[in-house]
Amino acid sequence: MMSNSSSITHFLLLPFTGTQQLQLLHFWLFLAIYLAALLANSLIITTVACDHHLHTPMYFFLMNLSLLDLGAISTTVPKSIANFLRNTRDISYIACIAQVFLILFLFSAEYFLLTTMSYDRYVAICRPLHYETLLSSRVCVHLAAAAWTCGFLYALLHTANTFSLPLCQGNAVEQFFCEIPQILKLSCSTSYLREVWLSVVSACLLFGCFVFIVVSYVQIFRAVLRIPSQQGRHKAFATCLPHLAVVSLFISTVIFAYLKPPSISSPSLDLVVAVLYSVVPPAVNPLIYSLRNQELQAAMSKLITGCLLKQ
Repeated sequence: MMSNSSSITHFLLLPFTGTQQLQLLHFWLFLAIYLAALLANSLIITTVACDHHLHTPMYFFLMNLSLLDLGAISTTVPKSIANFLRNTRDISYIACIAQVFLILFLFSAEYFLLTTMSYDRYVAICRPLHYETLLSSRVCVHLAAAAWTCGFLYALLHTANTFSLPLCQGNAVEQFFCEIPQILKLSCSTSYLREVWLSVVSACLLFGCFVFIVVSYVQIFRAVLRIPSQQGRHKAFATCLPHLAVVSLFISTVIFAYLKPPSISSPSLDLVVAVLYSVVPPAVNPLIYSLRNQELQAAMSKLITGCLLKQ
């Protein structure tokens, strides 16, 4: 047992399995997912940045989403892969703090950005004549900056509060990366109530964003159903469904991870759920957005063809 957090120099992360064959499967699976996410998100970022036809609010926010996804998956997966190659479970105290901060920062900023993207879709469909005014380039930059800033402050507050608590319940983290609920389990201080109150305030803020998204889509669906032509309705829905799918995936996995009944909780289940909300969305989001987006697909093909021709 550790007397306090000052004596802790490192934490021990939870291994996926003790079986060598399954460890190899975990390594190759994580490596494949990470490389796919790296390639897909980088391709979206480069395509949007290079193609002036995609310099619109929707694609600007999508580029920011890909940046956040790229950062989020790079915070957890490479360390897990490196630990496998080194045959260790260790993560330093400083690296654990950095991991907690970055995960909170990137995922909370992504949630705020998804809220902003719902406003973009609302204006595009419900108030199309005012679209360029309400979402000018200056406004878009301010909205994106606000999402990143709110995520940064949210993460800074939570991280500072968590690691200010004395830790005396050992240094074994029951997860494959450092996260606040697992760190709090190592605390022996009643001061954790500060984190509870902070979590309540955070829940209210996050619920407010959720309500904003729901209200936006209620208005969007009402406007779409009033479109007389079937083709027009289909086109309007096509621009909204990718965002709605990403929001649903993000919220559902996080809710299940943190609000599932304690009776069904176990280290192995927590591990699988953590993969679902921390690894899967950053890898799947680019596919969701590009699957039926012909404009984005055409721009990507043009970029790839141009690169191949230069070689």
